Amino acid sequence: MALEKPYKDIPGTIIFDAEQSRKGYHLNQFCMSLMKAANRERFKANQRAYLDEWPMSEEQKQSVLDLDLNRAMSLGGNIYFLAKIGATHGLSFQQMAGSMTGMSEAEYRDMMLAGGRSPEGNRYLGEDGDAQPHHQPQGQAGKKVEV
Repeated sequence: MALEKPYKDIPGTIIFDAEQSRKGYHLNQFCMSLMKAANRERFKANQRAYLDEWPMSEEQKQSVLDLDLNRAMSLGGNIYFLAKIGATHGLSFQQMAGSMTGMSEAEYRDMMLAGGRSPEGNRYLGEDGDAQPHHQPQGQAGKKVEV
């Protein structure tokens, strides 16, 4: 019997629960491997070859190659592990977060400094707030993050 997951109704949020952890185990282990300089260099030299050493799904590998963090999270990636991919490419967490919201780094920073997104219209799926899926690029960020 599956556990009830009432938190699945929070717009713009992927909860990293046991199911996500199992799904993303190898993706997250790959990310952790980037903590070692030698592995970062191997990855940067030939991303595809390095990814192919890991038993990840093709979708997971493609999300890494595309730097599509929203997609990687939906495939089991934990944002704190995925941040190592961005760091390997010289991106700040702020740049990565902006790319996940469809905002530029400056727009994301300004929004956060102004108090973040309003909870109004964003408490449950189906409302009309700015965090609702129909208002989000879900990883496209209007334009691809250049590395």
